[in-house]
Amino acid sequence: MIRHVRVLPVLLLTPLLLTACGSEKAGAGGAPGSPSAATPAAAAPDTGAGELRVRAQAMGVAPELVYVTEAPGFTLAQQSVGVLGDDGFSATWVDGGTNALLRLAVDRGTITAGTCPEQPVGDMSGEHTTCERDGKAWYRTGAGRHEYALPEEGHVVRVSAETDAVPRDVLRAAALAAHRPDAAETDRLLPSAEPAPATPVERGDL
Repeated sequence: MIRHVRVLPVLLLTPLLLTACGSEKAGAGGAPGSPSAATPAAAAPDTGAGELRVRAQAMGVAPELVYVTEAPGFTLAQQSVGVLGDDGFSATWVDGGTNALLRLAVDRGTITAGTCPEQPVGDMSGEHTTCERDGKAWYRTGAGRHEYALPEEGHVVRVSAETDAVPRDVLRAAALAAHRPDAAETDRLLPSAEPAPATPVERGDL
């Protein structure tokens, strides 16, 4: 009897040890919410910021100053896209029916109630400028043109046109629609930074 009493606890512990080992192996893969069981995070969508930077810098334009806008009936005049001042940006949209021009210009600086009358509308310096606050923007007129100027951080976004060619409400809507371009808009707005393939020269003596 004494021999059986000493062996019995060992025999009783054996199933418990086997059960514990089996439970540990079953949970070795980690809980569903644990880092080891988590699925990889989805890659962030391509916003085209890299391509915008490359194309803008190739033109001499600061990438943060590139904007795009839209207005019913107006299409971008690709040849108008270029540098404004040191590293600003400028582009023009044309109305296919009336040939009216809508100009977008972005340059460094600020505009306030004190400086607004001192800044000419468009490129006409020396002309009298009137300023009217319209929400966060300034509505400005002078030299036969009118403009909406929206102050941003360190730069001003301006959308202007001839007063008789583009109504104020169309001008205002285009100014409020101005925004930083996405990848598709960048592709349509800015020329490629890659050089055009060289065209072989035909020699007449060959």
